[in-house]
Amino acid sequence: MNIRWLLRAKRMAQNPPSEARFWLVVGVIAVCALLWGIEHIFGWPEWLSADDMRKLRVKPQ
Repeated sequence: MNIRWLLRAKRMAQNPPSEARFWLVVGVIAVCALLWGIEHIFGWPEWLSADDMRKLRVKPQ
């Protein structure tokens, strides 16, 4: 573990974040987990996937 992480943890223990920031982080994690769950259950839509450029062929003229 890097010494910077230990110093950051020490500062965080001495001056904990506000309750609003805590709930913001919890909300962001919850939204990410929800999106992951939806993707895991229903799959990734084809229209949202990028085209595979290796499969595309350009016809010479």
